[in-house]
Amino acid sequence: MTKLRKAVSVDELIKKKFIEIPLTGRFRELIGRPEANGTWFLKGKSGHGKTTFMLQLITELTKYGKVIYNSLEEGARKSMQDAFIDMNLPKATRNKIKLLHREPINEMRIRLQSSRGIRFCVIDSIQYAFMTLQDYKDMQAENPNIVFIINSHVKGKNAVGTLAERIEYDADVKIDVEGFKAFSRSRASRGTITTPYVIWEQGAQNYWDELKL
Repeated sequence: MTKLRKAVSVDELIKKKFIEIPLTGRFRELIGRPEANGTWFLKGKSGHGKTTFMLQLITELTKYGKVIYNSLEEGARKSMQDAFIDMNLPKATRNKIKLLHREPINEMRIRLQSSRGIRFCVIDSIQYAFMTLQDYKDMQAENPNIVFIINSHVKGKNAVGTLAERIEYDADVKIDVEGFKAFSRSRASRGTITTPYVIWEQGAQNYWDELKL
């Protein structure tokens, strides 16, 4: 006979203390104070600033723990090297980020289980992960104290592939990148209107001014 989990009363839920990520500045305005686990989902077209935004985001997140960045699509190549050089990160920040060169998800899961202090794990992009929804759910269950940040391609405005669509639906934080701006749909914001994050001021101004013409 299957043992049932203990039900939680409303009073117990209200009194429960959750660990939040106290984001600062523009990231706080974009995302709020999200819980320190679960999944964030980032999507957008190529050439609109996704990679730059991701690097800006993980730079902020190094304040709260170590980051693994599994570059499944680009890998540890010159394009990624250039992106990090442009960020001009201080050594203390660089030391908290580990870049994985197209590491298969099953190997990455072993790494997460054997490494200490990892709080954030980027998968870029989910279309190159070659995993199932059950793999994704198992990975979450194995790492209840890690935030998974999933990057996705789009077709039009929709994530590409059934797995990406399911993960986006499941995600606690959903971020759309367009025209060098990031727009958030976050459970942490509880329906309040968040402030878009400008990734690159000149690029955003050019893009959105052209749309007005």
